[in-house]
Amino acid sequence: MPADEVGTPPPFPAPARHPTPLSRGNIVFLVAFFLALAALVVGNLVHVPVAIMSPGPTMNTLGEVPGEGDGSALISVKGLPTYDAEGELSFTTVSVLGGPGFPVDAFDVLWAWIDPSQDVLPVDQVFDPHASEERIAEENAVQMAGSQEEATAVALRALGQAVTTHVKIAEILDESPAKDVLRMGDRIVRVGDTRITTADSVRSALQVARPGEGIEMEVTRSGKPLVVEAPTMAGSEGRTALGVILQLDHDFPATVTINAGEVGGPSAGLMFALGIYDKLTPGSLTAGRDVAGTGTIDDAGDVGPIGGIKQKMAGARAGGSEYFLAPVENCPEVVDTIPSGLEVFAVDTFDDAVQAVEGIASGRISGLRRC
Repeated sequence: MPADEVGTPPPFPAPARHPTPLSRGNIVFLVAFFLALAALVVGNLVHVPVAIMSPGPTMNTLGEVPGEGDGSALISVKGLPTYDAEGELSFTTVSVLGGPGFPVDAFDVLWAWIDPSQDVLPVDQVFDPHASEERIAEENAVQMAGSQEEATAVALRALGQAVTTHVKIAEILDESPAKDVLRMGDRIVRVGDTRITTADSVRSALQVARPGEGIEMEVTRSGKPLVVEAPTMAGSEGRTALGVILQLDHDFPATVTINAGEVGGPSAGLMFALGIYDKLTPGSLTAGRDVAGTGTIDDAGDVGPIGGIKQKMAGARAGGSEYFLAPVENCPEVVDTIPSGLEVFAVDTFDDAVQAVEGIASGRISGLRRC
């Protein structure tokens, strides 16, 4: 055969491949996989109108500012002698998922139902449904500032210091008709013919005018007296209002600075007052013990109830506390939810709280009030 006629023999056809049928187990696995994938996608996309409350971190009012790393004290005082304080007087926090800007998905809810330290609540029970994320943050900041102000007043008075109380405008709402007349920081001296001593006295004095009418007010602005005619508006339940947020303001004999980071709300007031009191008294109020607690405090030293008591007790125990101060009015929620290893004492006033901590420090707790 001539060389140029030599060729490669045609290839043999490849053997036919027949697909191997899936086993029942493989089919079940694939179905389960795609169902799980679909559930994952849907669970992350579907937002649920609830709020989830979880234990948050504790912060020692006698220690340093968490996360700062520069040794800055959480509470610092200038103008009065201070003393070293051992132990911990920690305020507790709650982490809230849900509401404006913080959507909750189906998996968040499922996990919260499994975890006994968390609660799932209708979002309207936790947040004003008409408030924006920014509005809620502003209100929390105002409440935190107010709690620090009143805690300072209560602690200093308990030490025999003279403290004068005023009512000031902490914030003016955008919809307020008085925003061109009043200023943030104005101290309200008189509304109509009523001398002002409390925020409630402002609200009561406004009712002599109908919503939309003007009312004469005397304020102190930058230390100078000023009389203005303030227009009013309709508030809740048709009551006459100014459209402002009020806050107590004081003349203090010392400068007390509290740095609580991003925490908002009024519920740390009691523990702030105890921390200030301990720093301004010789010796250690706790005798080195780890005490946590919660509760609002007002200008008279009364301790008020707070939300999320179950989560705050759980957070305190997780943070190492063995003792916890709870407002008396929260006792119905405290019963049957106390974490193992945590002893809870009920307090109604600042004086109650001081006595409780002194009892814990001395080991004489049998006579202390419990829920």
